[in-house]
Amino acid sequence: MAVQTVAPRTDSPVDLGPAAALSCRECGHRVPLGPVFACEECFGPLEIAYDFSAYDAEELRKRIEAGPANIWRYAPLLPVPADVADKPNLNPGWTPLVRADNLARELGVTGGLYVKDDSGNPTHSFKDRVVAQALEAARAFGFTTLSCSSTGNLAGAVGAAAARAGFRSCVFIPHDLEQGKVVMAAVYGGELVGIEGNYDDVNRFCSELIGDPAGEGWGFVNVNLRPYYAEGSKTLAYEICEQLGWRLPDQIVVPIASGSQLTKIDKGLRELIGLGLVEDRPYRIFGAQAAGCSPVSTAFKAGHDVVRPQKPDTIAKSLAIGNPADGPYVLDIARRTGGAVEDVTDEQVVDAIKLLARTEGIFAETAGGVTVGVTRKLIEDGVLDPALTTVVLNTGDGLKTLDAVAGTGLTATIRPNLDSFREAGLA
Repeated sequence: MAVQTVAPRTDSPVDLGPAAALSCRECGHRVPLGPVFACEECFGPLEIAYDFSAYDAEELRKRIEAGPANIWRYAPLLPVPADVADKPNLNPGWTPLVRADNLARELGVTGGLYVKDDSGNPTHSFKDRVVAQALEAARAFGFTTLSCSSTGNLAGAVGAAAARAGFRSCVFIPHDLEQGKVVMAAVYGGELVGIEGNYDDVNRFCSELIGDPAGEGWGFVNVNLRPYYAEGSKTLAYEICEQLGWRLPDQIVVPIASGSQLTKIDKGLRELIGLGLVEDRPYRIFGAQAAGCSPVSTAFKAGHDVVRPQKPDTIAKSLAIGNPADGPYVLDIARRTGGAVEDVTDEQVVDAIKLLARTEGIFAETAGGVTVGVTRKLIEDGVLDPALTTVVLNTGDGLKTLDAVAGTGLTATIRPNLDSFREAGLA
């Protein structure tokens, strides 16, 4: 498989490393690098096209391995300048790939089960990866305010990254998010604005603001900077393969909100194959949703190519996007790789959070409960092969979604003496 490349533009006003142009995912129309996200020909989504033609696989592998312990070790494969590691940024990434043997025994997995635990990023979610990418694009295009529409984690990541880099930030969230995420987004000192409505309402408002003079100089990381922002998710694929010894996982389970993370993980895996950094062999990608917001899962099970919007109603608020922009592409990838898209109830999400915590000492937020719960369901249904190497993503820290497990508490209350200890059955 050839990696998509175009000739580098000598007249480009920005330095974004190997990024050569923006290319429409639908019609292939190409435009110069800039803060645009929709094709002027067919209104399809734009994504980064690269010039990787000068790379030698062995030299590139050595260069990556000698790089910093964060996503900038992969700078040669990202839309960032060569000196990106020297700029003020949160430097996320290189999070643990945990061999989850205890969880594997519980689920009946024999081929090796791993949890890619992204809760260790600076603001405790994978969103630090995508925001780090968007920040570099914002610098390149001369923006002064960093903004986003967010279900919570992204708001915190934008606030923190803007604070580190000296940008103003103003982010927009649904008014009824989990309090922990509200506090975390607000503490960095930027403006945090609640919108009366769900995430889709927030996103529509941000799209309107971009076209208004009031939005001049604003870089919306997941709107007008979306092509650059989305590339940050590729680093999950890069890290997983490098941490497996430059080897593709057989199966990977990814949570679905907008669907962008899953599509970019697939793009990252295909790039590594095309560059000769990993052996070209089959892999399967599975998408995970909560039943209370499962438009992609519903479409997959029905055999549809169109994803019909839903009104979210789930505790997994970080995944509560009822009209996912990349939903159709997720369907394509799941079908092409022999994967699937599945969903679990809120009760199953809570059970899975507790299961992961009890077996591996990893406290996942609700999105992690969705991926673990879907993994268990796929195994029970005979869809996911327990004899193959499987990677499950945990994209955030459970301390952000404490309400989901609020019923968990003290085992017992005793008097401060041994008799009371024994009477409680704790001896």
